[in-house]
Amino acid sequence: MITAVDHVQLAAPPGSEDRLRAYYVDVLGMTEIPKPHALAARGGCWFQAGVVQLHLGIEAAPAGGGKCHCRPAKKAHPGLRVEGIDTYAARLEAHGAAVTWDDNLPGYRRFYSEDPVGNRLEFLEPGR
Repeated sequence: MITAVDHVQLAAPPGSEDRLRAYYVDVLGMTEIPKPHALAARGGCWFQAGVVQLHLGIEAAPAGGGKCHCRPAKKAHPGLRVEGIDTYAARLEAHGAAVTWDDNLPGYRRFYSEDPVGNRLEFLEPGR
């Protein structure tokens, strides 16, 4: 039986950790949490807000060489529940992040945005 979602992992290109930290900590207000020592060498970073964890994993170049083909999620996305959605949207916009409102989910106010590497994120709050 599944009892909870432990975390969501999103892909990021090599060398993007500083941009991710600036966004997830400074803009979204999450806290960076340390990766286990055995996983830290792979790069990437993990963030937490309350019980919600987002893991940003580095998608490296394929074995045998070649260019990294990291493709951020454009349809798949985590849905992050927030309080004070208007204030939260204004905060993202003030930091240069585009906000696209969507009213197609009954009972919720929500918008979409992207992190600095192009991963789609949904922010939602139960409607009044």
